[in-house]
Amino acid sequence: MNAHELAARASEDGLRLVRFLYCGNDGTVRGKASSLHGLEGRLEAGIGLTVAMQAMNSLDQLQPVEGMGPVGEVRLVPDLETFRVLPYAPNTGVVLTDHMRLDGTPAGVCQRSFLKRMEQRLAERGLILEAAFENEFSLAIGAPGAYVPVDAGLCFSTISMTASQDYVDDLVAALDAQAIVLEQYYAELGHGQQEISTAHAPALRAADEQLLVRETIRAVASRRGLVASLAPKPWPGGAGNGCHVHFSWWGDDGRNRFFADGGGLSTEARSFVAGVLAHLPGLCALTAPSFQSYRRIVPQYWAGAFACWGLDNREAPVRVPSTFAGSEEASTNVELKAADATCNPYLALGGLIAAGLDGLERELEPPDPVDVDPATIPEDERHARGIERLPATQAEALDALEADALLMEALGPTLAGSYLAVRRSEWAAYSAGDERFEQQGHFSKY
Repeated sequence: MNAHELAARASEDGLRLVRFLYCGNDGTVRGKASSLHGLEGRLEAGIGLTVAMQAMNSLDQLQPVEGMGPVGEVRLVPDLETFRVLPYAPNTGVVLTDHMRLDGTPAGVCQRSFLKRMEQRLAERGLILEAAFENEFSLAIGAPGAYVPVDAGLCFSTISMTASQDYVDDLVAALDAQAIVLEQYYAELGHGQQEISTAHAPALRAADEQLLVRETIRAVASRRGLVASLAPKPWPGGAGNGCHVHFSWWGDDGRNRFFADGGGLSTEARSFVAGVLAHLPGLCALTAPSFQSYRRIVPQYWAGAFACWGLDNREAPVRVPSTFAGSEEASTNVELKAADATCNPYLALGGLIAAGLDGLERELEPPDPVDVDPATIPEDERHARGIERLPATQAEALDALEADALLMEALGPTLAGSYLAVRRSEWAAYSAGDERFEQQGHFSKY
């Protein structure tokens, strides 16, 4: 579909606005919208955006990043294949965009282009990363100065399902209308906590759909007078919201290259796992990047606080799920649990590919899998086995990223520098604030 055809379709669908969306270094979804007047031209050339926006943190505080001040523009150039009519916004459509320089080349800060580069490195090996996101989120009623969960039910409770059933019905319908395949839904452990999993897709499409899923979760709630939040720790002392990433490599022949003949993980998959583990401290800065992420990644909270992997071990940040009888090859995958929806999904998946490729290229072999809760292993034994504590704060994760030469090189200086500046400014702001400031800032932004 070209710009002329898409503009004509928008008119036929009765749209009045088309949103041009992107995800910033702060992990928030932002954008501009075009009316139908001049839409075709904007679909071709993009919409102008100040270069400063990628130096803006989640508190709308502009950071002093070189080249990202008051002078200069980029263009939000849409990928026309991402177009959807939004079922929750009257007469409105959406496209996902790349940040492009005025000469038509990708801007150094463009996270979507970073993921495309990593996909191309895989493609040179005849491989495709398939990924799927499992989003946990909290559903609440907005009260003066507070958010009140919609239920106080138990994990997987049918009482909790009933409390949210009308919202969930609207959510499923809205995802269906956007051709986003919902695989599972259930009420999770926390009060008001929900979980949905969507189908796997090639990495770029999976990241695009993750933005649309986040938008849909929140917007459907808003239309019902509710507030939905994907914040990692919506209520102090309550359950955390993760965004687990499931992934596998597939070849040009349509075969799952993570699957070993006879069952289990292939040599390639084991090398991928080893690469992820080798870079996991720095990778956490991309997959669990917010101040609140580290309220969730603590021992014995099933979030994966120690650098290890395991077979169906939900205390390992890298878990190999058991396969399903009759579809062993198709269901072979690996799960990254040290991730949440405050991440920019393009950076999360791009970083994952970079780490996994390093393992493949160096033919790394992972350590023995851990078959117990790593927190129960004596500290000296953990250390001897290389089962080290993952970063305990956002600051530690960002320092680990900056020290990881491979990830920094993959990101490139412009993206890496602006990302570190934005996220470190959030660490400074939330460290200086109180618990209420932290909760309000995360609950309402993600």
